[in-house]
Amino acid sequence: MDFALTDEQQLLLESVDEFCERYFTEDVVKQMYETHCMPDEIVEAYRDAGFGLMGIPEEYGGIPADRVTIGLMIERLYHKSGCMHILYQNSLSMFDIMEFGTEAQKQEAMEHYLETGWPIASLSISEPGAGSDNRSMTAVTKKQEDGTYKLSGQKTWVTMGSVLPYTIVVAKDEDPSSDNGSMSLWLVKMDTPGVSTAPLHKIGQQCIPFCEVYFDDVVLTEEQRMGNSGEGFMMLMKNFEVERAYIVAEQVGLAQAALEDAAKYANQRIAFGKPITRLQMIQELLCDMEIKVQNTRNMLYRTLWMMDEGQPVQLESAMLKRYGCSECFNVANDALEVYAGLGYTTEVRIGRLWADMRGNMFGGGTHEIMAYIAGRQVAKKYAE
Repeated sequence: MDFALTDEQQLLLESVDEFCERYFTEDVVKQMYETHCMPDEIVEAYRDAGFGLMGIPEEYGGIPADRVTIGLMIERLYHKSGCMHILYQNSLSMFDIMEFGTEAQKQEAMEHYLETGWPIASLSISEPGAGSDNRSMTAVTKKQEDGTYKLSGQKTWVTMGSVLPYTIVVAKDEDPSSDNGSMSLWLVKMDTPGVSTAPLHKIGQQCIPFCEVYFDDVVLTEEQRMGNSGEGFMMLMKNFEVERAYIVAEQVGLAQAALEDAAKYANQRIAFGKPITRLQMIQELLCDMEIKVQNTRNMLYRTLWMMDEGQPVQLESAMLKRYGCSECFNVANDALEVYAGLGYTTEVRIGRLWADMRGNMFGGGTHEIMAYIAGRQVAKKYAE
């Protein structure tokens, strides 16, 4: 096993450090959380630095990159920025369009991204009654006599849904019943008649707007379909394993920031005439926090390496998401304990990190559904 970074990876991380030092000052981050948005200047600088082009095919203007390298970039980006922002998540819908979209959809998406720095579309997947239970989705498209389709239904937890010009919708074909597993992907323009949104208010991740999206007999054409009819959810599932790993990369970066903050504070905080780092209970907290970060990081890069090698990772990605997001959140929770009452104020950022990281335990699949996925795989593994 070789844990050394390549020269290119080291230069990449140094570039990320410089980017975050310039654009993510604490004053800017606080303003982002108050206004619930990110300045265009940061988004454009992220595009110009090439970070958002990593993993997009070169023929469309992207930068070839293996998943380990992308994971390194994401971890460092969230570590050094010290907040849960939208920058990397912007890439997820672009990956879907590049893999499943038509040539026209790909070209339009890249033109929009290169012009604005923002992706062209959000992802509309979850519904109020159908998160992990995807069979319970009721959003449906029905073909009309003139060859068009009518889309009806509701989606929730749509990141940037009220901001971006399009959304990628997964909807059942013809029949909304739970017995129907045939679903398709559609690229829907948000200003289409019948599309409306309502904001969702969260306790964390305040600079990332979420919303509900409503589709009331929205007329679609065949040109708006992504991929083959009936294969929509399986196409999204293909990318869920990668998404889960990258969410953990975000979580590791934020946990590293929380750990560093707690350790620095503990070295400065005097109690009973000495720094609290000399108190056994504080030493135990810091030790366990370091173990959790290192363990999660090792699981993360092993899983990403397996993806790069073309190995199946259904078990590994589910275990990583369940263990990594939980343990990294516990790092933030322990850091809050080190700060004690000060950590429960807005004078320091640990409370913000704590709230942001709790949300990552839901995104990409809940803690419980990861156990369901991994548990079945473990049973199969040892049944042979």
